[in-house]
Amino acid sequence: MEELEPVFDKVARYFSLLSDSSRLKVIHTICNLEKSVNDVVTTTGLSQSTVSRHLANLHMAGVASRRKVGAQALYTITDRTLTEICRNACVSLVAREMEQTDVQALQRGASQFMSEGEVAVHAESRAPTYAALAAQQEAR
Repeated sequence: MEELEPVFDKVARYFSLLSDSSRLKVIHTICNLEKSVNDVVTTTGLSQSTVSRHLANLHMAGVASRRKVGAQALYTITDRTLTEICRNACVSLVAREMEQTDVQALQRGASQFMSEGEVAVHAESRAPTYAALAAQQEAR
């Protein structure tokens, strides 16, 4: 196991790039298009110093490229593995949350049915549709 320690350390440093929500906003902003620091600030709503720090860290980690155009630096993510990991995690977590919401809705409906002692299903106790769940997630 000791021989794998350097590998584990390197992987942990790589995954640490995804451990800050502000950095995730920056990654999302530059994952498909080259953007200037000012563009990233405008898109994310983060401060210029925060954006610059995250962009510098991403560049030093070798997952983002930086290109100078006049006085501006343009950044984009060059490591497609990083963006795929991020996208997969987001999709998986949202799907899991929606499944939990669906189960909770079914449990509430079953509890309501049992407490009312009725056979008829009331509209408010039905399990929500996918569209209703999606709307509910957006409202959070």
